[in-house]
Amino acid sequence: MGSDESYNFVFKVVLIGESGVGKSNLLSRFTKNDFTHDSRTTIGVEFSTRTVQLDQFTIKAQIWDTAGLERYRAITSAYYRGAVGALLVYDISKHLTYESVERWLKELYDHADPHIVVMLVGNKVDLESLRTVPTEEAKDFADKKGLMFMETSALNATNVEAAFNDVLKAIQKKVASREVTRGSICAVTLSSQLSSGEAQGERKGCCKSS
Repeated sequence: MGSDESYNFVFKVVLIGESGVGKSNLLSRFTKNDFTHDSRTTIGVEFSTRTVQLDQFTIKAQIWDTAGLERYRAITSAYYRGAVGALLVYDISKHLTYESVERWLKELYDHADPHIVVMLVGNKVDLESLRTVPTEEAKDFADKKGLMFMETSALNATNVEAAFNDVLKAIQKKVASREVTRGSICAVTLSSQLSSGEAQGERKGCCKSS
């Protein structure tokens, strides 16, 4: 854990979508540059962090993963609380995972901040030969819903950095334009499951803009 001066903002970003679409590996690829072929599911919410430099700001991204709870429709409002960004993930080779996107989007908007930045992510482009979801179909859907859109591969790291960074940049843009209040950003910071000492450290710097 760095000092109070090590970052300007903490942004909570959630990963949502059907089981098996690669959410956990997107998280691992972005935060640890790691990928595992083991598909066993861990039950319980998990999160990892990574600090990135975006323009003149240092952003600490706190990425939350459903970690299997989506199988049991057990996602609670606490998972979404304080989130200012979301990656809604489907598998380009499994059309059923794409068909559930609208349901996930409704759940997200039912529980999350109305100003949340959402990106629709078509994962597993390394399985292009097995594709069942056309890129243009998904992009058109995203455009109609006002979502960002990108296709990725956690396996070979295609567009993973770009997807997360674009979401973080969009959040930062909203913060700068006051669409997301400074109070919301503080709430994001303090919603993390950190020790009280660490939380106090983040409290000092959470709303700092320089």
